[in-house]
Amino acid sequence: MKPVHRRRLALVLGLTLYFVVLWVLWPSAAVYPLKIFVVFLHEMGHALAALATGGQVESITLDWREGGATWVRGGNAFLMLSAGYLGSLLFGLLFLELAGRSPRMARKALLALGIFVVIATLGLVRGAFGFLFGLAFGGVLILAARRLSGDAAVVVLTALGITSALYAVLDIRSDILQRPGIKSDAFMLAELTGIPVLFWGLLWSGAALLACAWMLRRMWRRA
Repeated sequence: MKPVHRRRLALVLGLTLYFVVLWVLWPSAAVYPLKIFVVFLHEMGHALAALATGGQVESITLDWREGGATWVRGGNAFLMLSAGYLGSLLFGLLFLELAGRSPRMARKALLALGIFVVIATLGLVRGAFGFLFGLAFGGVLILAARRLSGDAAVVVLTALGITSALYAVLDIRSDILQRPGIKSDAFMLAELTGIPVLFWGLLWSGAALLACAWMLRRMWRRA
């Protein structure tokens, strides 16, 4: 078997194994920190959109029941509401892109991510649960970047990227398509624009699936 075929086979088997493990362990405590981390990325998407459109972020809260909220003043409401689910998706794709560059890049990205999480937590996160989680998770990422080998850092960053991208897609389906009546980002966007929740759910789902397919194709070609 040619080296490129072996690498692509390893990629397919590795991704398949991770999806199976994630599916089996999804309700368990083992995956719980990853879920809260994706909620953190979701809220950071709102926060970054607010800052990018001239708004001010007052605080971010994380709920142990896998919820969160971002409190802002000013900014573009349309972009801020759109930046939650799509923000965590884009974070996930960014992690996958950096993991595929090189083991050295993966270690640097893990370190930068850990520092980012700690600084964002100190500056924006309020509430005991979210504050402690952010400091602990960010600290673990920094420690991992310093202690793990480059190849191990690639695995960790890839796992974070896949989980973030996958959870964004599942969150859109759960919050918007299956429970359109809850006060989700899409519900508030529907109130703002007059366009039904289902439209935003289908639009975001389509964008998320296309982005994931593009990244998988990129990973395949790069293997």
